[in-house]
Amino acid sequence: MNNKEGNNKRGGASGANRSRPNSSKPKPPMAKRAQGPKKAKPVAKAAEAAADKPAKKPNQAPKRIKEKDEIRLNKYIANSGACSRRDADIYIQSGNVKVNNIVVTEMGYLVKPGDVVNFDGATITPEKKEYILLNKPKNFTTSLDEGQEFRNVLELVKGSTTAKIAPIGRMDKNTTGLLLFTNDTDMIRKFGLPNQKSSKIYQVSLDKNLKFEDLEKIAGGVTLDGHRLYVGEVTYIDDQPKTEIGLNLRTSNVKVVRAIFESFDYNVLKIDRVSFAGLTKKNLPRGNWRYLTDQEIINLKNV
Repeated sequence: MNNKEGNNKRGGASGANRSRPNSSKPKPPMAKRAQGPKKAKPVAKAAEAAADKPAKKPNQAPKRIKEKDEIRLNKYIANSGACSRRDADIYIQSGNVKVNNIVVTEMGYLVKPGDVVNFDGATITPEKKEYILLNKPKNFTTSLDEGQEFRNVLELVKGSTTAKIAPIGRMDKNTTGLLLFTNDTDMIRKFGLPNQKSSKIYQVSLDKNLKFEDLEKIAGGVTLDGHRLYVGEVTYIDDQPKTEIGLNLRTSNVKVVRAIFESFDYNVLKIDRVSFAGLTKKNLPRGNWRYLTDQEIINLKNV
């Protein structure tokens, strides 16, 4: 009996242990760690990210269909010979370009036929500046007189350009040698000035030998029509008769060359211009022409 009671007690106690719920209380949820404010991205990295993005062109003109004969403003400026397209963009952005007297700063602006474009204070045209050097033969003249007996020099450079070019200086039918053509009116005006400093070298053929004393007088300078003319150099030509004279002058007026020797009672049979402001007849046969190089054009503008 006691054993049963004991067994019952042990069994009861064991049963109580099995049925007793877990006495440990559930742990409260763990509190989240306090976090500080989010770190801002470094300014340098932000700047790098912005730099990676393609930059938008400032003042970009809205796109529209280009009509016939319209041309972008920067190309118009470049075609005028004022500067390159890239430099033209800089001038446009800086407000130094006007179209029809209104400042235009929009990139991609289209110029219409008849528009007047003012670039850095001067009105320009889209015609590209052309510079053509001719080795002129005899029996061609620069004169444009109607009914003239001899042909015009423009026939010799026909087909070289569609621009309206003109010769710098005048040449008669008997004068040969270098003749420069251009549509650059500033250059034509520059080399037409009497005090222009670039040298022109002429080979002059006389009807008789030039006396040494006359050569020395010419070398000292000549007065024509009351004006003192500077002579750079006058020499006999090596291995040639003393009728063949080399003359270095600043003027591009061939009439002056003739007048110098006529003032000393010599008749001029022929004049050949062998050098013009540094340009020569090298690799340019008589009657042929060529375009000037970019460097030659720069040199001409700087003399």
